[in-house]
Amino acid sequence: MMGIFIVSKQNNIFLIGLMGAGKTTVGKQLAKQLGKTFYDADHEIEKRTGVKVSVIFDLEGEVGFRKREADVIEELAQLENIILATGGGAVLSEANRAVLKNNGHVIYLHAAVNDLWKRMRYDKQRPLLQNVDIQAKLEALYIERHPLYTATAHLIVDTGRQPVTTLINQIKKTYLGL
Repeated sequence: MMGIFIVSKQNNIFLIGLMGAGKTTVGKQLAKQLGKTFYDADHEIEKRTGVKVSVIFDLEGEVGFRKREADVIEELAQLENIILATGGGAVLSEANRAVLKNNGHVIYLHAAVNDLWKRMRYDKQRPLLQNVDIQAKLEALYIERHPLYTATAHLIVDTGRQPVTTLINQIKKTYLGL
């Protein structure tokens, strides 16, 4: 029996996964190749507020940031023919998970904690990685979020150590049959 590949009424692609998994990098290139408009949720929040995400975290805390993130996801998900790179914590909200699943094709860019640590061990920009043991924090985030990512995703792609072009080709083959 052949499997049925169901895509929602809209042809959007939503990229989820931990910080450093490659959502923005993959999303930009995939959008260019597929002729879709690319959005990064964090960059949209920064554009609208005029300040960096780290400043929002400082002033409003994670709760304030998550509210802004939910508003941006809700709004952008109503558009068509987009690729949206969500923030790593977007899946913490049940409402966000539903919006993503119901308005496009959700792809979980999965990366092992050690690979993420290698990519981000010198990153000074991410609010959740400030003044902490980065590897321990990534491990805790993975334990908390991995089940939510897998439950939300229509497709899981292991980013591992693959080149971006390989990831994009894998997504195109699975998503579009190309």
